[in-house]
Amino acid sequence: MSTAISPTAYNYKVVRQFAIMTVVWGILGMGMGVFIASQLVWPELNFGLPWTSFGRLRPLHTNLVIFAFGGCALFATSYYVVQRTCQTRLISDSMAAFHFWGWQAVIIGAGITLPLGYTTSKEYAELEWPLAILLAVVWVTYAAVFFGTIIKRKSKHIYVGNWFYGAFILVTAMLHIVNHMSLPVSLFKSYSLYSGATDAMIQWWYGHNAVGFFLTTGFLGMMYYFVPKQAERPIYSYRLSIVHFWALITLYIWAGPHHLHYTALPDWAQSLGMAMSIILLAPSWGGMINGMMTLSGAWHKLRTDPILRFLVVSLAFYGMSTFEGPMMAIKTVNSLSHYTDWTIGHVHAGALGWVAMISIGALYHMIPKLWGRPQMHSVGLINAHFWLATIGTVLYIASMWVNGITQGLMWRAINEDGTLTYSFVEALQASHPGYIVRALGGAFFASGMLLMAYNTFRTVRASQPAEAEAAAQIAVVGAH
Repeated sequence: MSTAISPTAYNYKVVRQFAIMTVVWGILGMGMGVFIASQLVWPELNFGLPWTSFGRLRPLHTNLVIFAFGGCALFATSYYVVQRTCQTRLISDSMAAFHFWGWQAVIIGAGITLPLGYTTSKEYAELEWPLAILLAVVWVTYAAVFFGTIIKRKSKHIYVGNWFYGAFILVTAMLHIVNHMSLPVSLFKSYSLYSGATDAMIQWWYGHNAVGFFLTTGFLGMMYYFVPKQAERPIYSYRLSIVHFWALITLYIWAGPHHLHYTALPDWAQSLGMAMSIILLAPSWGGMINGMMTLSGAWHKLRTDPILRFLVVSLAFYGMSTFEGPMMAIKTVNSLSHYTDWTIGHVHAGALGWVAMISIGALYHMIPKLWGRPQMHSVGLINAHFWLATIGTVLYIASMWVNGITQGLMWRAINEDGTLTYSFVEALQASHPGYIVRALGGAFFASGMLLMAYNTFRTVRASQPAEAEAAAQIAVVGAH
């Protein structure tokens, strides 16, 4: 059953803008990651300057890949999905445009202020108060557009992907506003409203749930639309997707204290965070299995469809990361892993393997449709990109696992007389080969993004405006 609607059916302009900027910020953010990884191999690359030091550029890297690349991917796909599954145009074109330009302004603000050393020093929340306020205003505008579109939907049902996007929008707003409560003392300096262990607890309630809702729940919304679409199969279990949603958002919010094991945080709070993290394995794997089982009867497509391969391998990395996270939350494991490169490896198993790969797969699915093309310019380039991304991710996380366990064991090794067996510098020397492999893995991944940029450029350049508009004229009833 399909319904023809007017040529102005959907607002694809803002989706196109966010899609292009996802690729642009992906290259810049991942390029910055390769550069700072190289600084840990060759410290001379700090250039002896304050604004090019690792400490200034590392938060710029995280902001570029999470909020610029990841954010733009979420905005592009959520606006695409909500219009197609609700069969209605975004509620306000002007608010959507403000969202796009406002978000780019926040990212450019980060690019200027972070290298200059203006920072709150809170991880993933480094932006000082003027930019934090702008971000909040832009985010509330996004929420108004997204939920306003759902309210005026033509389909009775709210597709499950929109529930995940909706939870990501609401919880991210709450996290950002509460964690950024501060007292400004000048234009670029503020102090947190909280102090001591309370400040640490609120920061990691924010920090882990930035991972849980920004980098997981939002991308699960993406998974629930693009995996069935690309596989041309219905989602394996719609009932499981609903159970997955409620279990995930109920449990994830409690897991933050596992970042603060063996600190001044009360022991009961640490134990609660550990317990919730372990229970969280169930809904996480429920979602992963639901995505994987959607390919029942379609596994043969992986041989010829590199876009589907991106989506499915991202689910495999999601499953691995969400097993590793709860294991690292166990106090005895954490006593070895904490402060080591194992944590960095875990983060990037999720960031490169899950977040980036599902974003790339979703973009490759969307871009031809947004510009009225039958497919991307080159399937071969998508294939090459897939292998660069996969090999790069494996090199990255394997090197960090080896480094992390090496560091943890060296730091806790004690002689018979109670003195430390190894100095910190000796542990650093042992880590050096791993840093070389990590930089190489990152370079592989970032080079794949360059192939994607070229492929996207050729696809867009070949587009016909009339065909692109025709793509927006047809509403498909139901996305599943």
